[in-house]
Amino acid sequence: MGRQWLHAKRAIVNLKKGQMVGKIVKELTVAAKLGGGDPAGNPRLFAAVEKARKASVTRDVIERAIAKGSGTGSDKSAMDHIVFEGYAPHKVPVIVEVYTDNVQRTTPEIRVLFKKGVLGTTGSNKFLFDHVGLVEAHTGDAAADLEAAAIEAGANDFEPLTHQQNDDIPEGRVGARFVTERTAVHAVSTWLAQHGWSVVTSEIGYLAKTFPELDDAARAEVGEFLQALEDHDDVQRVWAAVK
Repeated sequence: MGRQWLHAKRAIVNLKKGQMVGKIVKELTVAAKLGGGDPAGNPRLFAAVEKARKASVTRDVIERAIAKGSGTGSDKSAMDHIVFEGYAPHKVPVIVEVYTDNVQRTTPEIRVLFKKGVLGTTGSNKFLFDHVGLVEAHTGDAAADLEAAAIEAGANDFEPLTHQQNDDIPEGRVGARFVTERTAVHAVSTWLAQHGWSVVTSEIGYLAKTFPELDDAARAEVGEFLQALEDHDDVQRVWAAVK
């Protein structure tokens, strides 16, 4: 039984890894489509490339995805970026980013997933979020001044992060999330990397302005709802007003 469970657990891990790589490849393609194939001049693509490298996506796969998105590759199939807005149970605002090559298939599937919540229209709740650059990093310097690092890197704001909040941050390390302008993700990530920080996340996303009060039961229900969204193959990122 133990051996069978081990095989099953490995299969689950491999499936999750495959889903993650697939989502990253889609993100590379759409980023290149929207802003061009040069990461140095396309902050969104730069962030996607960094994410791909940290997930051990091969260079060939990264280059093919960029070529596909920028139209320089042999694969010309279209990939659309769609943003759904709505509410999870208990009126928790949610933004869902989707990358799909078949809008007619994906849209009804997302609508079904929102049955326990409310699927809104475009612009129905984006005003509840800030559209920003997000860089998460950690350092071994126990005396690191987060505010000074944010100012020097060119970030607008920061908040401490622990291993419990992001398991990519090793225990015992000083972690932080730096909030930046969308165009400054590359510059902030570069400064941090050059000054002894290990960058684990570099992306453009949505940061909730306020957070509804939830008890444990409500938080669990919202968590199940969000997990179902994240498990959909075409869902790239789910942003929710949950701490």
